[in-house]
Amino acid sequence: MVASGVADMGRVTAEISIANYWDVMRAQNGELSPDAVRHTTISGIVDTGAARLVLPQSAVNELGLRVDGETNVRYADHRTARRPIVRDVWLQLCGRASDFSAIVEPDRQDALIGAIVMEELDLIVDCTKNDVRPRDPDRIISEIE
Repeated sequence: MVASGVADMGRVTAEISIANYWDVMRAQNGELSPDAVRHTTISGIVDTGAARLVLPQSAVNELGLRVDGETNVRYADHRTARRPIVRDVWLQLCGRASDFSAIVEPDRQDALIGAIVMEELDLIVDCTKNDVRPRDPDRIISEIE
């Protein structure tokens, strides 16, 4: 599975599925109906220069995610702010999924997908094809020095 969109300076857009990780786990354990899992699909910008996952406040509210701290953020125009961090975000991209923490951005409409997500899911950006794809389609490869 390949996610594709518009590339711009190391950025590609992709649709991601996100859910409340605890709902996903409860559904897997038979404690919650799969239909009751809080989830949504949103557009995301894969930015190879960003580190973290950033989600819009509206998506965080929809998933019922709890705030678990704050972080300082610095924007490209050098403004700074404090933003909440949420944990237990289940994210799926290119058929691969894991749970992550995310910075919450109140006025954002899409997600920002940084290097942590890309590394964990072993995905690469192919700017010549404007897509995101698994480095190896059959398995996640972890590099260890």
